[in-house]
This record gives sequence, structure tokens and C-alpha cells, in this order.
Amino acid sequence: MATVLSVSGSPSASSRTSLLLRHLDQRLIAQGHEVIPLDVRTVPAEALLGADFRHPAIVEAAELFARADGVVVGTPVYKASYSGVLKALLDLLPQYALTGKTVLPLATGGSTAHVLAIDYALRPVLNSMGAAHIVQGWFTLDKDITVREDGSLTVAPATAEALGHVVDQFAAALDRTPVLAAATAS
Repeated sequence: MATVLSVSGSPSASSRTSLLLRHLDQRLIAQGHEVIPLDVRTVPAEALLGADFRHPAIVEAAELFARADGVVVGTPVYKASYSGVLKALLDLLPQYALTGKTVLPLATGGSTAHVLAIDYALRPVLNSMGAAHIVQGWFTLDKDITVREDGSLTVAPATAEALGHVVDQFAAALDRTPVLAAATAS
């Protein structure tokens, strides 16, 4: 099965976005995929803000991207775009860090006014980084994600069903990525 890098672009330690990603990671693991979580907020700020390409944490992140067959990128939406901490990391990766990879963009936010952030802000960046296939993304409203006192997560039933479908499409596309990459190379 495939190796999936699950990237949370949230700057918050108590992020609904991060918890949602970790919840979805379990679905991918149950399907037999290896999932490697990466919370961008744990990358040292001096490396991100100082654009230190040689910082060990940036080198390690680049290696994780290189190792992955697929990448799930989750971000809260701020001012109709993906998070600044995610942008800082993506800016430090090699230009074509997503070459040959299947990518699933996900976003969370407080209003449906931000639903197009995936297609108009995040998708172009992922595409410019060489992704072989960017599957249909999904925007989840904050109100559909409930964090319990114990830190566990509940997703509204209709949203959970839609997310399950999107994750399953991503998993199916992972199995086809070598075929897609070969077809685009010829």
C-alpha cells in the first residue's frame, strides 16, 4: 500500500483541522496505508520565518514529502486563503516536491464564504509543485466538527459521510498514481 503524508497547516495546538486530519488518517490506516502525520506548527518558527532551507526540521520535512506516495494537506481558512504557516513550509520545499504524488486538499472554516479557498488558493500552489493528481478537495464547516473534553472528535453525520467518500476517492487514486505518472511522462 501507499505511504501518505498527512500535513496539518494549522498554527493552533487545539486545532479542529489537525484533529480532523488525524481522524481521517485512521480511515487510511484501516485501508492498509502507512500514514505519517506532520503538524507544521511543530516546525521551529525560526526555520520557517527565517527561510532556513538547511535547518534540520526543514530538511526532514522535505524528506517526508519525497518519501510519500500521496499527501493530504489540511488547513484552516484565514482571510479566504490557506494558513500562513502552511505557506511558509510550502515555500521552503523544493519547487517540484509533489511530482508524481496524489494530493488531497482539505480545509476548515467558519463560513461557507470560504469554500472556494481550496480551488482558488490552495489547489494552484499544489499544482505548481508538480502534483500528478489533485483529487477533489473538501471544505468542512467548523460547526460540523465537535471536540469533546477528552480530545476526541465527532463529525456531523452528513459531513462524515462526505469526508469518507473523499478520502476513499483519494485512496483509490493512490493506487492509480503510478499509471497516471507513466501516462503523463510519455
